[in-house]
Amino acid sequence: MPFFTKESLENLRQKVDLVDVMSSHMDLKRSGASYKALCPFHDEKTPSLMIQKGDTHYHCFGCGAHGDAIQFLMAHLKMGFSDAIESLAQRFHVPLDYQEGTQEQKGPSKSALKEALDHACRFYHFILLHTPEGHEVLQYLFKRGIDLDFIRQFQIGLAPKAYGMMRKTLHAKFVSDENMEAAGLITAGKDGGWREFFNERITFPIRDAAGAVIGFSARKYLEETYGGKYINTTETVLFKKSRVLFGLNYCRRRIAKERKAIIVEGQIDALRLIQAGFAITVAGQGTAFGESHAKELMNLGVAEVYLAMDADNAGQEATVKIGNIFQKEGIDVKIIQLPIGADPDSFLRAHGADAFIELMKNSGDYLTFLVKHHSRTHDLNSPASKTQLIQLISKQVREWDQPVMVQETMRKLAHLMQVTEESIGVSLQYNPNLYIKKSAYAGSHEVNADRVVEVDFLRWLILFGNSQETFIPLAKANISPGLLIDPPCRQIYETFLNTPKMDMLTLATQIDEGQAIVTDICQKKINREKIETQFNDSMQKILDRHWMREREDVRMKIQTGQCSDDEVSILVKQFDVLKKNPPKLVGCQV
Repeated sequence: MPFFTKESLENLRQKVDLVDVMSSHMDLKRSGASYKALCPFHDEKTPSLMIQKGDTHYHCFGCGAHGDAIQFLMAHLKMGFSDAIESLAQRFHVPLDYQEGTQEQKGPSKSALKEALDHACRFYHFILLHTPEGHEVLQYLFKRGIDLDFIRQFQIGLAPKAYGMMRKTLHAKFVSDENMEAAGLITAGKDGGWREFFNERITFPIRDAAGAVIGFSARKYLEETYGGKYINTTETVLFKKSRVLFGLNYCRRRIAKERKAIIVEGQIDALRLIQAGFAITVAGQGTAFGESHAKELMNLGVAEVYLAMDADNAGQEATVKIGNIFQKEGIDVKIIQLPIGADPDSFLRAHGADAFIELMKNSGDYLTFLVKHHSRTHDLNSPASKTQLIQLISKQVREWDQPVMVQETMRKLAHLMQVTEESIGVSLQYNPNLYIKKSAYAGSHEVNADRVVEVDFLRWLILFGNSQETFIPLAKANISPGLLIDPPCRQIYETFLNTPKMDMLTLATQIDEGQAIVTDICQKKINREKIETQFNDSMQKILDRHWMREREDVRMKIQTGQCSDDEVSILVKQFDVLKKNPPKLVGCQV
């Protein structure tokens, strides 16, 4: 992962306005020398989240949520540390420089590319709404049930037929050809000139978690237009279509809160559902929905997925594949059965949101769909064909990673196929699909065990030390800075004890390797119901480590053979005392 220079982060720290950041996501009201709002991290009717004027931290007096702008974006929008940094840099127009040797790709900065794409988005939107060519396309969209509210809400646009208009407009905005090319807006032509990538197509902006445009999906509206029905921006430093989920920026928070998502095939399907109130809807990006897409949703804690694919052969095959990806991970999959020939867009236009809610309520489970799907090519009246079908599905199910999911699904398969559990091997011992994940650092990076233990301790202290009133006193009573072996971790701990409300950007800039450690602190998933137990466990591990090293030091001295009998006797007694008195936390309730 690329790291930013300390100068860049320090510049950003000075520019960030917490009130400005949070006011984009909630209704902040001025109250004397502070601001207050309904806390987004728990349900409440009376505002309990406060920001003091000029402070870099928010605090909720209801649930204890506390943090700076970075922690807010990470908790509220489920961003990673780097994504939060880049989002703030874009918002406050701060250029980011990368540390030497860490930038993944050379060339223009991400903020410059996002600026170019934003100008392009505005240009396409203007062309659609305010030109004769655009008015013709508007009639096409109106016939498809897409009205002006829909167009304006999602900034739908039109890449004009004539080449050069977009490029000339962006030049007037001081956007260079280099930046346009890196953003995927233009490509080098065979004649040595520049060719605009999108031409004579309706454009749908693709956005990142913070809502910044990172690319486009473009649909042709004339059959004679060259290329496929949809084309996407080519792969860029911003846009990786195998990982980007269309519509996620509109739904990220609600998906994380409700722990469920609807997956559809097309961009219009996704936007139509989002506009109709189903703001848990996402779509892939031209490539088949894969494990990387699924991981984006699983990182948000999704436990239930609804698949609403088109009611055609391709849609059914996609349902089989996508459902398997989630079931393999133990995530419940529901199948929304649309009428033959329908897609979510056409269904909503014809029947409305209430009818789609009924489809969701009546959705079937994945296994039942799978049996029905394969039954089209297997004659269940034939014992041989029925056996083949059972073997086909059993093989797929037994490759899943969750033992309980496998066991219960096999039981249900026996029931659906009207055979005994023993006949399909339900009682057979399950062997999980074990594998070793490859690491980008394999063979070249050695895990620092001391840092792992100490970062875990710092995580609980820094993220919750200001909301859990016992954490800082307990840390001071049990863990002296000298017990931390990793120098950067020790420095962060000392800094935090002296300035408990220090923000993440300050920690990242003032400490050697601080950015890497802050990233580790922030990126791990947290179970808020067990923070006190896990904080105590992290302190106990540090105390146990020190205790075992003390014992080992004494044992090594005894075994050197360089001590007198009296010295050995003293060391043996010291070793016995240590062995009989393992460390216990001070001040912790049992």
